[in-house]
Amino acid sequence: MYAYLIFRHVEEEVRLTAGQLETFLFSQGVKFGLQQDSLYLISQRPQDFYFTQNVVAVGIPPTNGKDGSIRVLFELDDQKNRRPTEREDGSVDYKNVTQLANVKAGQLIAERVPPVPGIPGKAVTGEDVACKDGKEANFKIGKNVVVNPEKTAMYAAIDGLVTKTEKDKLNVFPVFEVNGDVDYNIGNIDFVGNVVIRGNVLTGFRVKASGDIRVTGGIEGAEVESEGSIEISGGIIGSNKGYVKAGRNIRCSFIQEGNVYAAEEIIVHQSIMHSNIRSGKNVICNGPKGLVVGGLVQAGERVIARTIGNSMSTATAIEVGVQPELRQELVDLKKQLNELRENIDKSDKALALIDQLAVTGQLSSDKLALRTKLSATKKQSTEQIQIAKERVLEIEMTLENTTLARVDGVHTVFGGTKIVVGRYTRFVKDSVQRVSFRLMDGDVGMVPL
Repeated sequence: MYAYLIFRHVEEEVRLTAGQLETFLFSQGVKFGLQQDSLYLISQRPQDFYFTQNVVAVGIPPTNGKDGSIRVLFELDDQKNRRPTEREDGSVDYKNVTQLANVKAGQLIAERVPPVPGIPGKAVTGEDVACKDGKEANFKIGKNVVVNPEKTAMYAAIDGLVTKTEKDKLNVFPVFEVNGDVDYNIGNIDFVGNVVIRGNVLTGFRVKASGDIRVTGGIEGAEVESEGSIEISGGIIGSNKGYVKAGRNIRCSFIQEGNVYAAEEIIVHQSIMHSNIRSGKNVICNGPKGLVVGGLVQAGERVIARTIGNSMSTATAIEVGVQPELRQELVDLKKQLNELRENIDKSDKALALIDQLAVTGQLSSDKLALRTKLSATKKQSTEQIQIAKERVLEIEMTLENTTLARVDGVHTVFGGTKIVVGRYTRFVKDSVQRVSFRLMDGDVGMVPL
């Protein structure tokens, strides 16, 4: 890379030109990178450069290339470096610490970055100096991933979680597992597949899954929501906080002061106590204990329980024969109708006062504008009342169609229980055993099981 000129023996005054130096260097094989400035200085005052190494040519060193790499387009969850999420206002959410790399089938998860070639160098002799080119990087293929024919991109084959395993293999797993409780160490979970929790879900945390959720412990006052089914080995102790909601079925040991909703069935082995339960089809609590007491249980078709209520006549309401959402909508509509009627009544009174002012000729421009506004409000409220009435009638017709609806008390139904089938209600005053309540001749009838 360098050529040096040294004056070793000097017996008389040296006289030379830069051109002569250049010719000499060429004769010695130095043909590239000549330092013209240095040659000129040497030719002007050779005595200043006697007996030292003087650089007269500099080559170009080779530049080695850069190895290719695999760029993963997701931040993979690192349990050692989990940090709470910082909000926009600078505060910290300690319940959001797990950032899952959720992907959908067909989504790009990684791409190959090509290597950078090296640049050859040049020696002072004019020869090229070889360089090292960067090496190609190859995908390390795990499970449920595919690579395109050009081998430049990797895609998810299924919905799931991008995970790196041994030897840096990239995988997409359909299940996210938590080996312990969902607490401040794990934080809230939002996953596109199935979730397995080998512990409890503690109060105040949230678990959401596009697939099924399996909890080997219990659920406290947390928000647990699944588009599939939820299975809980233990029970739900909600303390009237949070909710458990499933797009299909929910199965658990017991529910205490919980808010539980399922699009299809809710199956409870032991007891449902002082809870708010809604099921699109059936609620079944028919185990050895099979107790339903307190709160409200709603089902689209059937409620089956071993014991309903208790000897202390604790208020217990069982409603069947209509989708719980429709029944709630009916309650909301009736409340809305009352508010709209009150608004119309207030508008009528205000308009009457304004009309009296108009008769006496005391109607100002402000009052005239108010009358126009009140008239428009009254008209709008009247239209909303008509729409709400039509919807109420539609839901009530649905309530009439309750041929499948029934409430089965396999052992005992205690006094203090309210049974609603469709739009009809029956209060149980005295305890009865082994009976079924269903719609009979426009009323809630009771027949032996």
